[in-house]
Amino acid sequence: MKSSRTSPPPIIEPATAALLAGLLALVCASFYSLSIKWGELFSADALRSAMEFLNGFAPPESAMPFLIRVAEGMLETLSMSALGTIIAFIFGLALALPASARYGSAARSLIRLMLNILRSIPELVWAVILLIAAGLGPFAGTLALAMHTTGVLGRLFADALENLPDAPEATLRINGATPMAAFIYAALPQILPQLMSYTLYRWENNIRAAAILGVVGAGGLGQMLKYHLSLFQMQQAASVIIAMLLMITLVDGVSFWLRRRLVGN
Repeated sequence: MKSSRTSPPPIIEPATAALLAGLLALVCASFYSLSIKWGELFSADALRSAMEFLNGFAPPESAMPFLIRVAEGMLETLSMSALGTIIAFIFGLALALPASARYGSAARSLIRLMLNILRSIPELVWAVILLIAAGLGPFAGTLALAMHTTGVLGRLFADALENLPDAPEATLRINGATPMAAFIYAALPQILPQLMSYTLYRWENNIRAAAILGVVGAGGLGQMLKYHLSLFQMQQAASVIIAMLLMITLVDGVSFWLRRRLVGN
């Protein structure tokens, strides 16, 4: 019979313990500095006001001309997110090659810095900046999504390229293949499912972001929502919010199914 042995307790390194203690102290300091008034948040007056506000959304607007405009806003939001993601995929892959250590060039550090800048600026800030140059409408929103997502996908693609095995590509290079041919026929087929999975996941996020960008005038359902809320047309706003939820749920489901197919599950 095999003797049962108890596994030794996990050892926490001093640096890890110090980091966890620092994070806990930061959370406690955040609660203290914000001075959150939980009593006022859950008071009877606050709950009554919230219920009165929510009651204004019922029933949602169901007139056919308005629903047609909502459907047009949904298509505009979907178009913004899809086009922004496609542009980001192309530029992200182009920048990932020189940004990775696998194909790194003299400008590797500069390109990685540029990718960090692109992804560190939120889509909403990019939209505010680009609205000045491109004007109101979905064009600025699409560019804002493309700028931010290029930074995200470029960094993810570069890291994925660095983790690839070198043997298949090196074999083609030894047999006389050019660097571009070796990448297309050896590296790209290995990494393409992972790249598409990253891209589909970012498309899910861009759907939500596109709905928010309309608040600053970048078109789509967000612009409709801002318009009706500013006029206190709560029933129309409720229909727009329901359309947002349905669209995001549908896209999440389709994207999740496609990502599972890509990874072979």
